[in-house]
Amino acid sequence: MSVLVAFFSAEGKTAKVAKEFASKIGADIFEIIPEKPYTSAEIKWMNPMARCNREQIGKKEVPVAGKIDNFEQYDTIYIGFPIWYGAQPRVINTFCKGYDWAGKKVYAFATSAASGIGKTAAKLTPYVEGALAVDAKLVKSASELENWAKSL
Repeated sequence: MSVLVAFFSAEGKTAKVAKEFASKIGADIFEIIPEKPYTSAEIKWMNPMARCNREQIGKKEVPVAGKIDNFEQYDTIYIGFPIWYGAQPRVINTFCKGYDWAGKKVYAFATSAASGIGKTAAKLTPYVEGALAVDAKLVKSASELENWAKSL
């Protein structure tokens, strides 16, 4: 069995943390990309009409481009994303719905300029049904993520 780091990054911070972390722990990596990528205007959360806000508030499905082959080989999956409205972006939910999580350990890590982790683990749990463990942590760096991973 092996470890996977899957991530969605809106502006590059989550990507940087995820790639560095995956490299440090020797994990496979998968970038979660929406079928329709976000423009910079669409992720301006201060604009109530921005796409990211409409999706979160409207609980919209956000289709994902690509799929992980041989997902069953992973027993531990780290899922990274920026915090949007105190939770994972909707594209994460759509991504999670595409796989069988039974028996897997799921650790979400989030990056944020201002928001806390909130109840992210609880909000993610319904989308990873059957997972053995679900936990979440707000991180600022791959080293912080690595230290958390060692403590699990």
